[in-house]
Amino acid sequence: MAKIKVVVVDDSALVRSILSEIINRQSDMECIGAAADPLLAREMIRNLNPDVITLDIEMPKMDGLDFLSRLMRLRPMPVVMVSTLTERGAEVTLKALELGAVDFVAKPKIGVADGIRLLADDITDKIRIAAKAHIRRSHAALPASPSGAAAHPSSAPPAPAKPVTMASLGRLSTEKIIFIGASTGGTEATKDVLVNLPADCPAVVITQHMPPGFTKSYAARLDGLCRIRVKEAQDGERILPGHGYIAPGGFHLSVERSGANYIARVQDGEPVNRHKPSVEVLFHSAARVVGPNALGIMLTGMGADGAKAMKVMKDAGSYNLVQDEASCVVFGMPREAIAAGAADEVLPLSQIATRLVERLRSTAGISVNRV
Repeated sequence: MAKIKVVVVDDSALVRSILSEIINRQSDMECIGAAADPLLAREMIRNLNPDVITLDIEMPKMDGLDFLSRLMRLRPMPVVMVSTLTERGAEVTLKALELGAVDFVAKPKIGVADGIRLLADDITDKIRIAAKAHIRRSHAALPASPSGAAAHPSSAPPAPAKPVTMASLGRLSTEKIIFIGASTGGTEATKDVLVNLPADCPAVVITQHMPPGFTKSYAARLDGLCRIRVKEAQDGERILPGHGYIAPGGFHLSVERSGANYIARVQDGEPVNRHKPSVEVLFHSAARVVGPNALGIMLTGMGADGAKAMKVMKDAGSYNLVQDEASCVVFGMPREAIAAGAADEVLPLSQIATRLVERLRSTAGISVNRV
């Protein structure tokens, strides 16, 4: 079996050395080149034809995002970003995912060498996933600065996605809650669903596999794009229609009852299916607490997290939509949900929001004609 060929792109000689060492220790991959800047990387990619590249965001000679944008337009390939764990790093990482990066690794701001070594399993797992990911040519572009150069997300707001036009859901029962689970590729997939939901849709509760430090920026980004309000979930807060709640990185999110209201429960605990937050935890709470008033959505992601719990949701009366293979970056979690018998419908990503709204309107006795 051929090894996964990796090119490491990082301006730090120390980081290049450590990443190369970690990769070469694996029996199924090898580092075939290490570049100090994107210009050298461009030549390596052309000459060595790697399967995956790891890419630092902060780079000399050419900004890492600018390089990624050009790469995904001209020669789409799997990219794992190496991001510094800072607020600005989180914003730039989200832009990288929008541009087509498969996933990212959050390296610490201090103690980088030891920190990267501790992340060895995470890094190599993400390289393996990236090597199998469905990569598409990107048409996204970086916002232009006044000088014409590509700008970071922090210097210009992202262009809003163009939502489909849908009629209001009217007086829909506040008992309904939408539950979304996603992992690799899910930041953009979840965005594509949420931007197409009307402002008066039921509450949406989301577990996206993300580490601490990134979910607050992710929620803020979605809040600026969507008709619904989106925020990082807080323990004990009431879950309201027209709002989306993102599981904070490093904490499990579930839904509980408090009298007549639903509330968010944000708790620490052991990883479930190796994840924290875990989709399994969220979906089990949906089955237990919301039952037939739940609607489940399983989006792109590696592994099986949430698949069994989604079947428990279905058995409790929920209606579940699962993303199809062709539109997934990684078809792991959706495939496992389908295999578990959890799916009521399997749909392309582009049809999920439309079908969800039609389902809500039909169950509420409202005409499903769109305006």
